[in-house]
Amino acid sequence: MHDYIQRSIEPVLKKAIKQFPAVVLTGPRQAGKTTILKKLFGSSYQYISLEPPDVRAAAASDPRGFINLYPPPIIFDEIQYAPDLLFYIKEKIDENRSKYGQYILTGSQNILLSQHVAETLAGRAATLRLFPLSYTEISNRPFKSFPWEEKTEDRSSLPLKDFWKLMLRGSYPELTEHPEKDSTLWHGSYIQTYLERDVRSLRQIGDLTQFQIFLRAVAANSSQLLQMSDIASDIGVSVNTIKTWLGILEATYQIIILRPYFSNINKRLVKTPKVYFTDVGTLCYLTGLKDVDHLLSGPMAGAIVETYVVSEIYKRLSNRGTEPQIYFWRTSAGAEVDILVDDQGTLIPVEVKATATPKPQMASGVRSIQKDLKKQITNGYVIHIGDMQLPLGEQVTALPFAQL
Repeated sequence: MHDYIQRSIEPVLKKAIKQFPAVVLTGPRQAGKTTILKKLFGSSYQYISLEPPDVRAAAASDPRGFINLYPPPIIFDEIQYAPDLLFYIKEKIDENRSKYGQYILTGSQNILLSQHVAETLAGRAATLRLFPLSYTEISNRPFKSFPWEEKTEDRSSLPLKDFWKLMLRGSYPELTEHPEKDSTLWHGSYIQTYLERDVRSLRQIGDLTQFQIFLRAVAANSSQLLQMSDIASDIGVSVNTIKTWLGILEATYQIIILRPYFSNINKRLVKTPKVYFTDVGTLCYLTGLKDVDHLLSGPMAGAIVETYVVSEIYKRLSNRGTEPQIYFWRTSAGAEVDILVDDQGTLIPVEVKATATPKPQMASGVRSIQKDLKKQITNGYVIHIGDMQLPLGEQVTALPFAQL
């Protein structure tokens, strides 16, 4: 038995259970939803998985009888397999609306699940998302603040060799808990399961092979401006199809779409979004990267580091139970900042560099946005993969990734 990895979403889950009749925990497959719920609530809640076909059939044939058979408090895992149960769960909740923590529901298909939850459990359920592990969770610091939130001395470091190994493996709990497992085989199996179970069940997908080609094309464009017309042309489908498929990837938590930040400054700003994979190990697998030497000698190293930093910030903010307000900034003249975190109206610019040797010129984008948006901007950061924290000019700090 491997030790449980503490998750930073735990306080939010415990709070939601005390304030809502139902809690819905969504996220990609294998992110650890079942594990965390059994750890936190296994002693006080009955657990039923709706994934086995016989259980699913019983729920579908007599949903009211099924709900009566399993009274609250109860965890229904993979509720998307029996969405009609939500109507009967609503009925049960309304019998005693003031009783909190009656049902905990999980699901990995946000497209269908969010629609059903919105229709049936509006005002009755808190919806939270659990992503693969953040680095702070992997390093046993699940409640660490960001450097712009709390000025505490942090001397954490991550050797370069270990950093690149982490990029290849990614952050899914099973690969973290079992370092002996072959990450390439695991990710191959994960993608196949995702295609067969999540994607095939959606009617917008006709040819799975074509969708898999699309998946690899998106991976090749990770951290870049997303030119949908180019991808559509390469694959031989319409731009509307690409938009639909991107929506599926986003709703099944495989990608994060970063949209540009707009403000009322007199500059032409780029309006095209950027796309990042939620898990950097999935990205490495889809782009054919299998070892550190292969990764470092190829053209994807910078995109992989940027993807990891974006996903790290996104996951940690999401684990607080809020929608992460993060963007990128780029002008038509070429000035850009990789990440712009909106912290209650204060903007934190973050530039990402795949280097262990930060230099002042790497902060040029941060200085540019500080000049243009000076009333909203706080200190900026250049995140790098070395081990030294140092100033790169006024209000710009070079920060090792491990200290983020």
